Amino acid sequence: MTATAKVHVLVFPYPAQGHMLPLLDLTHQLAKRGLTITVLVTPKNLPILDPILSKHNSSSSIKTLVLPFPPHPSIPSGFENVKDLPVQSFVAMMCALRELHAPIVEWFRSHPDPPSVIISDMFLGWTHQLANELGIRRVEFSPSGASALSVIYWLWRHLPKRDDPNDESHVVSFPEIPNSPKYPWWQLSTVYRSYVEGDPVSEFIKQGFRGNLESWGLVVNSFTESERVYLEYLRKDLGHHRVWAVGPLLPPDDDDLSGPARKGGSSTVSVDDITAWLDAREDGKVVYVCFGSQASLTNDQMEELALGLEKSGVHFVLCVREPTKGGHADVCQLMPQGFEDRVVGRGLVIRGWAPQVVILRHRAVGAFLTHCGWNSVLEGVVAGVTLLAWPMGADQYSNATLLVDQLQVGIRVCEGARTVPDSNELAHAVAESVGESEKQVEMRKRVKALRDAALEAVKEGGSSVKELDGLADSLAALPQPAFSNILPHEQNGN
Repeated sequence: MTATAKVHVLVFPYPAQGHMLPLLDLTHQLAKRGLTITVLVTPKNLPILDPILSKHNSSSSIKTLVLPFPPHPSIPSGFENVKDLPVQSFVAMMCALRELHAPIVEWFRSHPDPPSVIISDMFLGWTHQLANELGIRRVEFSPSGASALSVIYWLWRHLPKRDDPNDESHVVSFPEIPNSPKYPWWQLSTVYRSYVEGDPVSEFIKQGFRGNLESWGLVVNSFTESERVYLEYLRKDLGHHRVWAVGPLLPPDDDDLSGPARKGGSSTVSVDDITAWLDAREDGKVVYVCFGSQASLTNDQMEELALGLEKSGVHFVLCVREPTKGGHADVCQLMPQGFEDRVVGRGLVIRGWAPQVVILRHRAVGAFLTHCGWNSVLEGVVAGVTLLAWPMGADQYSNATLLVDQLQVGIRVCEGARTVPDSNELAHAVAESVGESEKQVEMRKRVKALRDAALEAVKEGGSSVKELDGLADSLAALPQPAFSNILPHEQNGN
């Protein structure tokens, strides 16, 4: 199916790898359906677009709008992607990108064929106001799943607070959300908690999330079969049906999954050596351990994790994140002395970047110990592996609840960015995840069923393909902008 009428879409990603890549995968899908797209990007992130631009070079359906990264006092010069910055810099990055408002308006007014819709990341909620000023629509893109997004929306709509500002164990209940989740205060979004605690820039952040609630449409990187009740809840909560579940958003079939577009840095082990090591292992008996591009373990956590892997007796691949320029001094991820010698032949340690999708899809891998970032969750689901959940922040606690308590395709092994697991308990959970107990065999059946549902969703006639078609049709039906009505003072965002 292709859109019958040409429509111009401005796509505005948030510059974090876990946000940019799925939105670029969505961009590829929309371009395939005949839409004309301009991707807004800052200079240092432009190379990330190379694969998608080369795929659509002949059709010229995807172009770029390259705008200088706005200076911000909390972001050192030269940093344009949060993968090189501490997690706290998410808020600073959100504030800095707001300064692109005026340049976008200027580009819009001078363009011979201005866009009729903006698709922008959930962390760019201020673009809802921008779209209103330009007389066009804004669609929010959520790289998080529907379950986690339901919790995020509820927080910013109801603004719960603690009775005791020092009580980190204060429980917040979400009675309207399906399955009525409850979370202690320390597991809520750090961005939300900063707002409640009076962060001076957080009023802007609040208005951004309120902008998400008011936007014309919502695209979620999930699939109906995994989160149906939450998608239905979001449609009810937002008061409209313009909620499209289009995931799992995956790179094109001919993409190099270990290539530079998916790469987060250097590595001590080549892709070929990793594959060769896995080739020599039994089917489904290797546990892959990785905590994403943002999370770093303390030395105490790393010691217990390493001991747990050693005691488990299983084969494993352990990806250790190298400290970044913005890292903390206590986050060095040092291995226990002699650990690698003791597990030689049974464990493979990768320092730096790992080709995660390649590893997960290898026949030898049967379980994935993860921080439960949504992209990692989807990659694990598509690979059909058992998920060992160690959520550490953001939407990860909601994701763990979905996986462990509701879909029952995972095992919770630890919770918290600074919680130190017990190595004996961890060893038992790791061994069980690739074992043959009746409980694990049943879980493996559920894992396979969920994988099959995910793969069906992205096939022709599948639920996510139908949602993508519906999204393209809805965008194609939007009226062209009456940009001549924009008042001069609106160019400054006033």
